[in-house]
Amino acid sequence: MTNATANISSAPTRTLIDRIGLHNLSLIIALVVLVAIFGTIRSDVFFSSRNILNIGMGVAILGVLAISQTAVIVSGGLDISVGSIVGLTTVATAMAIQASDSAGLGIVAGIALGAAAGLVNGLLITYGRINAVIVTLGTMAIFRGIAFILSDGQSISIFNEQLRWIGVGRVLGLPVPIWILVFVAAGFWVFLHRSIPGRNLYAIGGNPIVARLSGMNLNRYRVNIYVLSGAIAGIGGILLAARTGSGQPISGSQGLELEAITAAFLGGCAMQGGRGTVVGALLGVAILGVLNNGMILTAVPTFYQMLAKGTLLILAVLLAEYRLNRS
Repeated sequence: MTNATANISSAPTRTLIDRIGLHNLSLIIALVVLVAIFGTIRSDVFFSSRNILNIGMGVAILGVLAISQTAVIVSGGLDISVGSIVGLTTVATAMAIQASDSAGLGIVAGIALGAAAGLVNGLLITYGRINAVIVTLGTMAIFRGIAFILSDGQSISIFNEQLRWIGVGRVLGLPVPIWILVFVAAGFWVFLHRSIPGRNLYAIGGNPIVARLSGMNLNRYRVNIYVLSGAIAGIGGILLAARTGSGQPISGSQGLELEAITAAFLGGCAMQGGRGTVVGALLGVAILGVLNNGMILTAVPTFYQMLAKGTLLILAVLLAEYRLNRS
């Protein structure tokens, strides 16, 4: 009788764990621990509504990049150039607005240039038969160099209230960048988990040979996912330009690729592809956001922050490989 009662009482718990996912549950626990640590050290500031919104604003750009990075990794790829694409698109957005005084044209220019950069990555990887890490490492330097050439290495100021509203405005009490992150996350969740192309990405990343034999056009999928990644990086660039009021060839975008990849792997992506979720990526982003904010509030030196982020990436990959080997 006791065993039967225990089984009945544990059934809802098992159902809840199955729905959340054991990996996501571990991320939630890690997030709670981080919040408890920094909340205890700086309780006077950490839990204030202003600081919570600061965390949300801080992870908005990173969030959209981490979600698109998750889709790329699910397909078996990797995009190290997203930070440089963000910097390049801030410059393109600023130049387009300076020339036309139109926020709409600036947004179109940013997204279009981001998609074009993604297309370059996709074509080189798919038809050039070059490893994704090598290609995007090279284009990371190329895109950053182009951004410096276009801007003469200088920040380009943006005087446009419509674009500025995207960076600092609020809707229903929440900053616009957070709403954009919510919409991007919802769109990718539907795409990856409820659409045939999204499910095909998992198949391609999990077993490309079987995917090819089933009739999927692997080349088209691979090119398109990098175009999508570039376009989302363009949105990240627009958000950065709107927040800073300027086109920044490097400031604010350097290091974003490391954080986006870290968040994706924290979220459960596997190096070989075929694994990863939007919810996991968002939890990874939340952990990084709280960690960054907490280290700033506790005056941790910048080089220690870099050490922590690099260590977190290695641990995330080690954990992903351990889980893959066990399964």
